[in-house]
Amino acid sequence: MTIRRTLGALILGTSMLATEGCETAPPPMVRPAAFTPLGVSAPYLFGDVIGGRKARVAKMRAAKIKPLSPAAAGTYMASLDRELREQTAGIGLDVLNLGSSVVIRVPATFTFDAGSAVVKPQTDATLLEIARTVKTKNQTFVDVLAHTDTSGNPQGNQALSEKRAAAVATYLNKHGVGRSRIASKGYGESLPLYSPDTTETEKAANRRIEIRLVPYTG
Repeated sequence: MTIRRTLGALILGTSMLATEGCETAPPPMVRPAAFTPLGVSAPYLFGDVIGGRKARVAKMRAAKIKPLSPAAAGTYMASLDRELREQTAGIGLDVLNLGSSVVIRVPATFTFDAGSAVVKPQTDATLLEIARTVKTKNQTFVDVLAHTDTSGNPQGNQALSEKRAAAVATYLNKHGVGRSRIASKGYGESLPLYSPDTTETEKAANRRIEIRLVPYTG
């Protein structure tokens, strides 16, 4: 199987780890090496929370959210990771456990049409499942990261990605995730999974939303 075919199957299918314990899910797929640089180990996924930790902690404190102790953070995030995998199994999302955070990668199939920042009606059930878990695990920062494909121009794509990130952040807030926990950021076309993106499958993969959950330890 070529790398391109494997990547297409990975983005549109269930993640390897999400299938664990689910008898009706597709068989696990091997994540190809070419996916790694921006797929699971890109520096932006491991950076500070959007807006800086000091400012975000102040908002969490103002909302009277109790921080986790450093010793409890690992168990808490493992539980969150497990719940997300169980709740989204078979949907077609990619749940990534990065050690210091959990990232839910949502392909454009479930979020936006090309050139649009309007969350599609058929997406409602998918994001609602995510919101149900995220709102109960309130001792986490919630970063919404949005990306575009390389169609159009960089300036327009940057603005579009910011609107998309804000749209998903607003959706999560309306469905119970505290505003004090959420920040959003658009990356435009600067961090593609496919470069170049020459097919619609590749473009749809690049038009992704990532919801990063980081433990709030005060």
